[in-house]
Amino acid sequence: MPEEIILIAAVTVDGFIARHNNEITNWTKDLKLFKKQTLGHTVIVGSNTYDTLSKDLPGRKIIKYSRTKDPRQILMSIREKRCFVIGGGKTYSKFSSFLTHLFITPHPYVFNKGVRLFDLRINELRLKFENLNSFDKKEGIFQYQYKVIKS
Repeated sequence: MPEEIILIAAVTVDGFIARHNNEITNWTKDLKLFKKQTLGHTVIVGSNTYDTLSKDLPGRKIIKYSRTKDPRQILMSIREKRCFVIGGGKTYSKFSSFLTHLFITPHPYVFNKGVRLFDLRINELRLKFENLNSFDKKEGIFQYQYKVIKS
């Protein structure tokens, strides 16, 4: 199992990752940062998110996750030190107890409805701030990096 299991997400300031399950999230402004951080790593992708990708993610090992799969078994099959989990809200929820880090990039939008970061009920996560990654100061795009504090 990887030592670092990182949730990486672009979110609106009101906590949504998409307007609906099949949205192609072309509103995100941090795709270059996403590519830089995930290149060469395993990326676990929720099935709905996978279906909305406009193209493959070259240079990464992609594992398409569906709700019938066991997150622990998937993680046990990964031999690398670090892996990433991307979209959607149900996938993030299913992997929430395994997460070691959250890389969250708020974007200047308010959707008021849609897919929440965690779409299912999860246990509370205690976070410790680790780093602020300044991506686009002019647009106000910053990535907040947190470590999950295990009880």
